[in-house]
Amino acid sequence: QIDKYLYAMRLSDETLIDIMARFRREMKNGLSRDFNPTAAVKMLPTFVRSIPDGSEKGDFIALDLGGSYFRILRVKVSHEKKQTVQMESEIYNTPEDIMHGSGTRLFDHVAECLGDFMEKQQIKDKKLPVGFTFSFPCRQSKLDEGILITWTKRFKASGVEGADVVRLLNRAIKKRGDYDADIMAVVNDTVGTMMTCGFDDQRCEVGLIIGTGTNACYMEEMRHIDLVEGDEGRMCINTEWGAFGDDGSLEDIRTEFDREIDRGSLNPGKQLFEKMVSGLYMGELVRLILVKMAKEGLLFEGRITPELLTKGKFETKHVSAIEKSKEGLNKAKEILTRLGVEPSHEDCIAVQHVCTIVSFRSANLVASTLGAILNQLRDNKGVGRLRTTVGVDGSLYKMHPQYARRLHKTTRRLVPDSEVRFLLSESGSGKGAAMVTAVAYRLSEQHRLIDETLAEFKLTHEQLLQVKKRMRAEMEAGLKKKTHETAKVKMLPTFVRSTPDGTENGDFLALDLGGTNFRVLLVKIRSGKRRTVEMHNKIYAIPIEVMQGTGEELFDHIVTCISDFLDYMGIKGARLPLGFTFSFPCKQTSLDAGILLNWTKGFKATDCEGEDVVYLLREGIKRREEFDLDVVAVVNDTVGTMMTCAYEDPNCEIGLIVGTGSNACYMEEMRNIEMVDGEQGRMCVNTEWGAFGDNGCLDDIRTIYDKAVDDYSLNAGKQRYEKMISGMYLGEIVRNILIDFTKRGFLFRGQISETLKTRHIFETKFLSQIERDSWRALLGSPERKEVLVRGGQGFLKGNERIKKDFFQHFSAFPGEKGEHRKGPQQCCALRVLRDPPSPTAIVPFRSFSRIMHQTVKDLAPNCDVTFLLSEDGSGKGAALITAVGCRLRDAEQ
Repeated sequence: QIDKYLYAMRLSDETLIDIMARFRREMKNGLSRDFNPTAAVKMLPTFVRSIPDGSEKGDFIALDLGGSYFRILRVKVSHEKKQTVQMESEIYNTPEDIMHGSGTRLFDHVAECLGDFMEKQQIKDKKLPVGFTFSFPCRQSKLDEGILITWTKRFKASGVEGADVVRLLNRAIKKRGDYDADIMAVVNDTVGTMMTCGFDDQRCEVGLIIGTGTNACYMEEMRHIDLVEGDEGRMCINTEWGAFGDDGSLEDIRTEFDREIDRGSLNPGKQLFEKMVSGLYMGELVRLILVKMAKEGLLFEGRITPELLTKGKFETKHVSAIEKSKEGLNKAKEILTRLGVEPSHEDCIAVQHVCTIVSFRSANLVASTLGAILNQLRDNKGVGRLRTTVGVDGSLYKMHPQYARRLHKTTRRLVPDSEVRFLLSESGSGKGAAMVTAVAYRLSEQHRLIDETLAEFKLTHEQLLQVKKRMRAEMEAGLKKKTHETAKVKMLPTFVRSTPDGTENGDFLALDLGGTNFRVLLVKIRSGKRRTVEMHNKIYAIPIEVMQGTGEELFDHIVTCISDFLDYMGIKGARLPLGFTFSFPCKQTSLDAGILLNWTKGFKATDCEGEDVVYLLREGIKRREEFDLDVVAVVNDTVGTMMTCAYEDPNCEIGLIVGTGSNACYMEEMRNIEMVDGEQGRMCVNTEWGAFGDNGCLDDIRTIYDKAVDDYSLNAGKQRYEKMISGMYLGEIVRNILIDFTKRGFLFRGQISETLKTRHIFETKFLSQIERDSWRALLGSPERKEVLVRGGQGFLKGNERIKKDFFQHFSAFPGEKGEHRKGPQQCCALRVLRDPPSPTAIVPFRSFSRIMHQTVKDLAPNCDVTFLLSEDGSGKGAALITAVGCRLRDAEQ
């Protein structure tokens, strides 16, 4: 009969799944910038970005205001052998007249209680970090601010809604003047619960309160939180789910009793979900049902007493007592007798059944909204099965004999693909506020130390001007005959005396050797009214054993690749002019002769240094005895880049490479090049600026990380400038910093994995992907995930903000006003006129090129510079140099 009477309160799984879907939609609306203003479920960002990682330590105060009792705690977190937490607390009463009085009185009361507590603890002379658990809906724009949206739980203090509770408390403390406090964080009790449990179980990413009121929070992906800038990492969201249904979305399941509860409440029309499930209203719901059943003669033989008609006489603690399995019926008789009714045994059974239906409905509804959060977490992580922990607190969950079991069971039934552990918060949300403060304190300290460490990578305008001045001095030393031999920046003449003039014509072969891939090209250049360049190319790999084998093996491999290409193009019989882009330091004696000074970029082939690479190539072709070629020019890739861009823009007179390596060339006046006879005209000079600083002139700006990368490189002490800026080494600099930061406990809980110890495991391309696509892109591929996650780093948990800040130093984000980061700016220390970059690093690093352009402008204000990207690489440039060489040769003949 009662089941039939309360049929509307018995919710099927189908209905619960539907409610779960509705709440998921409400969550989405609350997270959206467009829909949040009208959303019932506010999904408030808390600015708590990390759960405890076990490294927190210090002495903290926690305030916990959320009901008729107000608790203050002193929490000491220490590290001796393991992390321990000592807590001392005092409970203070919050009288009804203060709860319903003015906001000034309320915060004066809180400040008075805090002063009393600090007096007892003998810490009035200390300024300890304070965490404030404020268990009411607040809008936050930072961790230490909370704008009260609306009072709940019988609080009605005037002048607080719409105000910052931290400012109100600070004002009350200042007014007293007998102590000081540093309020670092204001948190909801739900967040406090999650943080308390997160201290014991680092899988905990949901906080749940089911007590006087109800609410939940969870760790959401930043990319889904429209209300906060940034896409990186996660942030705890305070759902404020008590207001679920305030927009009418639960009208079909609300009963007449729910509506009567709402009408008689302090805040009609608000917190409708909370009024259906929480401890503040559950006893009253049962009382209203009993009154109606008694009126209809279904209970107590129709007797209704004044006590039974009195609001608040039947409390939620009575529901818990009546539902106890053994003594429940006796408790029912005792409680009902006190209400003046004389219950029969059947009445007691019926009342127990009513209590069960009401409390079961509460557990089911909470399970459905919790299920929506668990599904969101699972989808965010992109996993088939979620493993997580829910931290729980609240009197109803703790005290009701059946509630927890029912909630667990229904949750697991509604979300079978989630493995959920429910962890009871033993210390309440006050400890959680202290833990939020401890985490904030740890992160703040880590940020300070990280900023201090990375400050060396920020170069001021004055420092960059010094670098520019030194580079100019090195250039002059390299150009002069007297100092050329000892100069580190070699300023090598290339014998390229002219850029294209548009009359070049013919078919040319080009070779492009400068890294692990080797390119052979056929370039068809047509002059006339419609100039065209048609290119065909094939890319060949150079195995590491060939790169580091003998010179003969290397050039035989190159000739084999050329042979394959000629077959592929069907042109083996033709003796075509060939340009050889050879991207290593060479001393040239003519356009078609280049003596290799030293290998770079991981090449170590023997019997090549000191030899003419054109001669080695010609010898390789002879050994093959299959074809012949007219080797017209050997050029550096930087020169090739300049020539490619000069074909498009006749003003181009500088070539710049910022890729695996880094170098620049430019057209210098012949009168300044003492190594070559003649003073008329100009010649392209290959600076070989990678060796800038090899004489120690940059030691004042080299960091310990630069030195570590250099010490373990194949050519220690050489190419120092290149090792500070180029793509081959940036990732390795980052890896060294990651190791240092991990040793210092800033990252990965201090655990350095074997993977991270592997040299060159952190590739430079990761930096550009981090900047371009964020951490999700970095973690999207199995190989990168292997480095950062399976490598034992736990890169996904916490630290996101630190990692982002750290990489911002490296992927060349703009510095503070008047400061520059080391990455791009030094590339511009050379006096720049026209500059076409052709990088493998600069293309994906959007901010790299932007900052480089701006810094050139700052350092060379009298130069009007256009940057032209070389779309076709230096291979086309080699063909154009060959074409120019052929044109000049034909003219001489």
